[in-house]
Amino acid sequence: MSITRFRLAMLGAALGFLALALAIRAVAPLGGWAEQSSGTALYASMTYAGVLFLAPRLSPFVAGGIALGWCWGAELFQLTGVPAALSEESLLARLVLGAAFDPIDLIWYPIGIVPLVALHLMIRKRT
Repeated sequence: MSITRFRLAMLGAALGFLALALAIRAVAPLGGWAEQSSGTALYASMTYAGVLFLAPRLSPFVAGGIALGWCWGAELFQLTGVPAALSEESLLARLVLGAAFDPIDLIWYPIGIVPLVALHLMIRKRT
């Protein structure tokens, strides 16, 4: 697969994860467990696809590590209160950085990334 096609696939994957998260949010009880957990895992999945969109030659493990580092970093950054303040002013900041620290999110991020790393490894092995 060419780099351009791979990047388009990663863009499509990221948009698909976003659409799925929004669809779940539309039907799940607001603030409920399903909305929160799926949104966190799908944010991580979207981040993984975004990393590969930006750097398509990365190995699955490196891309997964970068995505997980970003997610955990953003979550820990929420402890400072800065993302909460930014989120009050900007929906985009809220979507990218979140607003409030939740230690359970630290578990859900790898749940959104590890299956994609495994799938990526299987696809690379096959081609």
